Amino acid sequence: MNEEEWKKNAKNTLKAELKRRGVSYEMLVAKLKAMGVDENYNTVNTKLNRGSFTFVFALQCFKAMDVKEIRLD
Repeated sequence: MNEEEWKKNAKNTLKAELKRRGVSYEMLVAKLKAMGVDENYNTVNTKLNRGSFTFVFALQCFKAMDVKEIRLD
């Protein structure tokens, strides 16, 4: 897999979890803020659409959505 494919996979994994849980970007921003993570709609939108974000950001998002397991297949 090349770099762009990895980015697409990361983006799709996080977006799928948002959709599965019915969490909008606005809701995600609010959940992150409640955890003390300072993000806004524009930065979340940009990160998720380009698929280029840190693993820390991904973990914060998963924690904010109370995700217990992540499927990588």
